Amino acid sequence: MIKSGPVKGIDQLLRSVVSYLPAPDVETIAAAHALADQAHGTQRRASGDPYVSHPIAVAQTLADLRLDSASIAAALLHDVVEDTSLGLRDIEQQFGVEIARIVDGVTKLNRVQWLADEGRPPSAREEEWAENLRKMFLAMSKDIRVVLVKLADRLHNMRTLAHLPVEKQRRIAQETAEIYAPLANRLGIWEIKWQLEDLAFRYLEPEAYKRVARSVQQRRGERERYVARVANILRAELTKHDIQAEVLGRPKHLQSIYHKMQERGAEIGQIYDLHAVRIIVDTVPQCYNTLGLVHGLWHPLPGQFDDYIASPKESGYQSLHTTVVALDGKPLEIQIRTGEMDWVAEYGVAAHWRYKEGRKQDPKMDSTITWLRQLMDWQKDVAAGAQAFVETLRTDVFEHQVYVFTPRGEIKELPTGSTTIDFAYRIHTEIGHRCIGAKVNGRLVPLNRPLQNGDITEIITSKASRGPSRDWLIPAYGYVKTSHAREKIRQWFRRAAREENIARGRELMEKELKRLGLTDLKLDEVAAAFQHERLEDFLAAMGYGDIHPQQMASRLASALPKPEPSEPPVTAPIPERTGSVRVNGVGDLFTRLARCCNPLPGEPVIGFITRGRGITVHRVDCASVQNEDEPERLVPVQWRTSAKDVFPVTIRIVAYDREGLVRDVGAIVADEKLNINGMSVVVQKDQTAVLTTTVEVPDLEHLSRVMARIEGVRDVFNVQRAAE
Repeated sequence: MIKSGPVKGIDQLLRSVVSYLPAPDVETIAAAHALADQAHGTQRRASGDPYVSHPIAVAQTLADLRLDSASIAAALLHDVVEDTSLGLRDIEQQFGVEIARIVDGVTKLNRVQWLADEGRPPSAREEEWAENLRKMFLAMSKDIRVVLVKLADRLHNMRTLAHLPVEKQRRIAQETAEIYAPLANRLGIWEIKWQLEDLAFRYLEPEAYKRVARSVQQRRGERERYVARVANILRAELTKHDIQAEVLGRPKHLQSIYHKMQERGAEIGQIYDLHAVRIIVDTVPQCYNTLGLVHGLWHPLPGQFDDYIASPKESGYQSLHTTVVALDGKPLEIQIRTGEMDWVAEYGVAAHWRYKEGRKQDPKMDSTITWLRQLMDWQKDVAAGAQAFVETLRTDVFEHQVYVFTPRGEIKELPTGSTTIDFAYRIHTEIGHRCIGAKVNGRLVPLNRPLQNGDITEIITSKASRGPSRDWLIPAYGYVKTSHAREKIRQWFRRAAREENIARGRELMEKELKRLGLTDLKLDEVAAAFQHERLEDFLAAMGYGDIHPQQMASRLASALPKPEPSEPPVTAPIPERTGSVRVNGVGDLFTRLARCCNPLPGEPVIGFITRGRGITVHRVDCASVQNEDEPERLVPVQWRTSAKDVFPVTIRIVAYDREGLVRDVGAIVADEKLNINGMSVVVQKDQTAVLTTTVEVPDLEHLSRVMARIEGVRDVFNVQRAAE
């Protein structure tokens, strides 16, 4: 168990490593401490403690994981290169290449600033964040111990965060929640993951943290008494059947309790499945025998059993999970596993680096982090930029996973929300290319059907298939979740004829610009917004799926030409509408958005000075201003919006009339978390229905996505932006 309190010093660390490392390794660790102590000298931390107390604490965390001497020595030296006069060559000369390489990797990660300056453009911040993530995973692919040291480093920094200014506390906690806790989770290091989550929760939402902690503490005695009663019954039953076992209460952690409260809209007193027990036995057969005894004692809840022993997770995690209705009619979660399984479950990839019998790395290590190897191989294959790489990380690494079975019983791990198409490409690229249908649990399902834990999924293929569909690459249609599948589909289209890609790209772009009402834009300007000098290159990229219509709408919002200010801007509020613009060269006048064209942020706009009503903001291509007889009343304006601003846009939908059409359209808008201001429906003689609806959207990207999804509704054949 990783100790949650402060580390007393080097004596405690040495006692820890002496218990499992040979004498030469212990001497190496002692020498590393001596060098760190000398190098850091009189340096102090914000808490006032000697600086060397920090690397000792980091090393102690790794010693609790029973890691090898190189990891622990590197932990003691991880800040020496950055914060003292010693260089990497000094470490290499004294401790060798292996320890120096780990120290170098950690030093480079220490220089990464995850949450970039808010004053910089969003695209620049995103690119830097993406590049930093790539650096971390490159370091991991070379030596996973670099990240193990870094996680231990972050854990101690979070434990001592109270000594820093509030703004810095929030920034570091945000990094921890967004980067380090998900990374620990993906590496299977539960013991570090839950501590990072709870510590980040403490600083990001202090009031909620205090409320949950207080409630948990108040119920602690009741919970412990309940678990003790359950444990006594289980021990007696297991002893009766000659099974030696350790029965432990497994407390739910504060952040997970709070997440469950939010998910259910309930207070902690209304959540009844907070009790959990873990049973640790000696052998795999005893795991299954114990499961039978548990189900003999209490009734299992249907659909709440998972066998991760027969079908381990890709991280190597193995355990039996069941939920039963136990004492007092309360749901009780029970995990059953061997001692070795428990170690892997708690410490994940770190469990394979622990020192045992002179062998530093477990052979299972390679299979445990196969996903990491595949990730780096993929990056080399496609020469992906940082943005494409981070897209993969977000979907394939940092998101929660679902576990799906093939018809042969093999388990596949996929990000939550993955579809049957993602599953097909996870099995084999050619299976994905030739996929024409899918069955889940024996029933035919749509190809964009999200998969759930335990689904048995069968892919239907055809040798006559011409390959994947371009529609699979449009996010609004929901066919593909994982970057792995998306990139394989893109590769297929890249190999297609260039002329075909250009023609398809032109078709997609013209359709999207028409749908958004931006028909006066020059295509060369759109290509330039994506850093393509030649229009044909941009169209080809759209044709094979590197750029999809919603990306185009998003980029246009920041790349379209805007009027040059003639004088310093003066801010004027907009009555009755959310959002704001900057009015150039005019005093403090009210502004409002023109209903004739309903401009959106990012679109080129111009202001018209009205008599007695301030300034009306139009799109520059609006007929009302293009035909204006008094051009001197036109003034330059610029957008200035916040994340909460929304703008009304009228959408015209043409479809074959049928029952439930309005309901289906409304469901799409609601799913996008947008508001409908009004809707009218006219059914023509040929049974064609024309729906005119006003939707509040924050920008062009959201408008593009919701219109694309509406166009995918059954019997809808045209969706276009319209004037009121």
